[in-house]
This record gives sequence, C-alpha cells and structure tokens, in this order.
Amino acid sequence: QVQLVESGGGLVQAGGSLRLSCVASERISSFYTMAWFRQAPGKEREFIADILLSTGYTDYADSVRGRFIIFRNNARNTLYLQLNSLQPEDTAVYYCAASRRTYPGRQYDYWGQGTQVTVSS
Repeated sequence: QVQLVESGGGLVQAGGSLRLSCVASERISSFYTMAWFRQAPGKEREFIADILLSTGYTDYADSVRGRFIIFRNNARNTLYLQLNSLQPEDTAVYYCAASRRTYPGRQYDYWGQGTQVTVSS
C-alpha cells in the first residue's frame, strides 16, 4: 500500500512563509500526477496545485497563483509546496495526493493524513 506523509505545517504570522513536504513510500516517478489540496473548518476540500511528473507541468488554483509553488525532488521521493505571503484565510489542513494514471474530475488514488497550517493575523 502506498503511503504519503505530509510535514512542515505549523503556526506562522500573516505575511510569512512555510514549506510543506510530502514523502512517498515509493518512487514518485511511478505516479502520473501529484497534487496539494486543503480543507478549512466547515468548508469542502479545495484544490490548490498539481504537477505532471513526466514533464514538470504545474497548475494552480486562482486563490494561490503567484504565492504558492509546487515542485518535487525525485531522488528524495518528495513533493513540496512552498507557501509565501500567507494570510489568515490560508489556514487549513493541507493534504498531499497522488495518482498512477489520468482520471476525469481530479480523482486521486492515494492521500496523506494532512498537516495543519495556521496563519495568525
């Protein structure tokens, strides 16, 4: 069973930065796509960013474009999310996801347990 383990969350002041990590239990080059989602209290899970592993192509939600960066390190089997210019509305649990092939509607085969990001005003 594939495992994804997120880390790097914590408490940060508005305007600050964090870097989240997602370590996979197998080579991330075996995945088709990997992604980050987040879920704030009382809200539905929200797509943040994804990356096509074969080419490095990335896509971002409008709410984070220009502030967050998704990238990976194949040698470390790790996906990253750099969060800059953080605001209180970014407070949420952030989840890592991976898929082995393309699916309609942003479906993913594997999910991590999540890491909490809290931004103070």
